[in-house]
Amino acid sequence: MRADAQRNYDLIVKAAAEAIARDGAYASLEEIARSAGVGSATLHRHFPTRWSLLQAVFRGCVRNLAARAGDLLAAPDALDALTTWLHEVTAYATTTRGLADSLLNEPTEETDACGATLVAAGEPLLRRASDEGSVRPDITMADLMILANGISLAAQPMGAAKAEHLLTLALRGIGSASRPQPCAAEAPPPR
Repeated sequence: MRADAQRNYDLIVKAAAEAIARDGAYASLEEIARSAGVGSATLHRHFPTRWSLLQAVFRGCVRNLAARAGDLLAAPDALDALTTWLHEVTAYATTTRGLADSLLNEPTEETDACGATLVAAGEPLLRRASDEGSVRPDITMADLMILANGISLAAQPMGAAKAEHLLTLALRGIGSASRPQPCAAEAPPPR
């Protein structure tokens, strides 16, 4: 891509990310083009469909969150690093107002790859916390991603603060000191 085309592409994705955070996944494409300082034709040349623009915003977020996981590996407290990252994942998913939901309604190889990228990025954080005994060994990063995504989708109407609160409550259950309680179906029969 030529330098000016790359600059326009980046400006459009940045403007789209801001518009989606403010107005949701169906933010005005005209407003996005205006905010990026480009014409509607330029936006459509780079992104022929709303779907392609949403995917670009999603990819950019996934790259940022994966890089952030790498940065947090150097944090002194492994459990704090893991929970900080999970809160950031949840906050992003909550504040993008329907982006993940829109993309997950029609999964593609690319959205699956983005999910796999986040799981892979979080694995070293989880492994470090598990190795130091802060997290139960039966916890998987895939489980934590499902938890974070479920909370973000459920809390979207209530906002990021509610998602933060719910995630904090849920994460208390991953600590190694927590003893998993059997489900009713798994409970031993009464004597």
